[in-house]
Amino acid sequence: MYNKLTVEDVDVKGKRVLVRCDFNVPLNDKQEITDENRIVGALPTINYLIENGAKVILCSHMGKPKGEPVPTLSLAPVAKRLSEKLGKEVIFAADANVVGENAKKAVAEMNEGDVVLLENTRYRKEETKNVDEFSQELASLADLFVNDAFGTAHRAHCSNVGVSAIVKPAVAGYLIEKEIKFLGNAVNSPVRPLVAILGGSKVSSKISVIENLLKKVDKLIIGGGMAYTFFAAQGKTTGTSLLEPDFIDYAKKMIDEAGDKLVLPIDTVVTEAFDNDAPSKVVEGNIPDGWMGLDIGPKSIELFKGVLADAKTVVWNGPMGVFEMPNFAKGTNEIASLLADLDATTIIGGGDSVAAVNQAGLGDKMSHISTGGGASMEFLEGKELPGIAALTDKA
Repeated sequence: MYNKLTVEDVDVKGKRVLVRCDFNVPLNDKQEITDENRIVGALPTINYLIENGAKVILCSHMGKPKGEPVPTLSLAPVAKRLSEKLGKEVIFAADANVVGENAKKAVAEMNEGDVVLLENTRYRKEETKNVDEFSQELASLADLFVNDAFGTAHRAHCSNVGVSAIVKPAVAGYLIEKEIKFLGNAVNSPVRPLVAILGGSKVSSKISVIENLLKKVDKLIIGGGMAYTFFAAQGKTTGTSLLEPDFIDYAKKMIDEAGDKLVLPIDTVVTEAFDNDAPSKVVEGNIPDGWMGLDIGPKSIELFKGVLADAKTVVWNGPMGVFEMPNFAKGTNEIASLLADLDATTIIGGGDSVAAVNQAGLGDKMSHISTGGGASMEFLEGKELPGIAALTDKA
C-alpha cells in the first residue's frame, strides 16, 4: 500500500510548484472542450496551491502527438477554460519545445498565486521514453513537484517519474490521494463483503485482474462479452457471440478454482444482428446458432442483485452488455441503479463503466469514480504504478 507525502504535508508558500495534471480532454472540430470532467477534477489541488501562496506551474499531455507539435493537440483551449473556472488568468506558455523562452519568462515573472500552463508534454519525443534531458528541463522550473494525474500513473514518463527523481519532495495531489485511498482500501483492506463486477468484451485483457481479485473478493460477478468465453467453458453453445477460443481452457480453470466465488449470468438477451433495432429475445443456457448475446437477461439481473444486496464494498469495471445501444443497456443500467442506492462503498474503476454510469445519470451517487482506465486496471491487478511509486514516502 502506498504511503506518500501529499500536497498538505509540505510548505508551498512562495515555492514554484510544478503540477502534473491530466488535461487529456476531448475536443471538437472547433477546438472546444466537449467533456471537462478532468479539468474539474484538477481544481481542488490547483485552488489549494493558489490559496496557500504557491507559484503554480501546470503541465499535462493531450492525445498522441508522437513528439511533434501538432496544433490540434495544443493545450491552449485548456488554458482558456481553466482561466474561466479559476476566475483568474492562466498564462499559457506556447512553446513547441514545452520548456522554451515563453515558459522560462512566464515562470520568472510569477507572483504568489499565479498560474502558468505549459504546452503539451508529448510535443517532446523524450516524454514517453522518460529521457533525463527533458526531465531536467521540467525540473529546472520547480522547487516542488505535485503529481495529480492518476490516468498516467501506470506510465513512467518524464513529467511524472523523471521529474520525481529530481525535484524533492515529490508529493501526491488530492486526486491521486483519493484514488489511492479508495482503490487501495477496496483491494487491500475492504469492509466486507467485497464484491467485484467485471464486464467488457475480453477475458484476455482482464486475466490478471480476475486472478488478483479472486484472491481478495467474497464474490466476483462476470458479465459483458467476456461472459461468453465462460459459457463455452461450461459446455454451452454461444452462437455468434463474442468468443475467445484460446481462453476457454483458462475460463474452465477459473470456474473450477473459484467455486461459488464466481457468479456467471444464467440468461442472455440475444439478437441476430449487431443493431439496436434488431429483434431480440431472452434465452437460458445455450445460445442458438446465428444469434449473439448483447446483454445479460432478467434472471441474471436478479441473481446479481441478490449477490450485491448485502455487499459493503463494490468495485465495478466494465459494462454488462452493449450499453451504447439503448435496447441492450438494461443490464448495465440496472446494476448502476442498484449500486446508486446501495449502502456500501461503490467504486467505478475507469473505462467504459464510467461512461455507462454517467450515461445513466448516476455518477454523483457513487462513492468514487476512478479517473484512470489503464491505471485503475493495473492497480486492481496488484501492479505497482510507477507514477505513484516515484513520489516521496512519508517518514
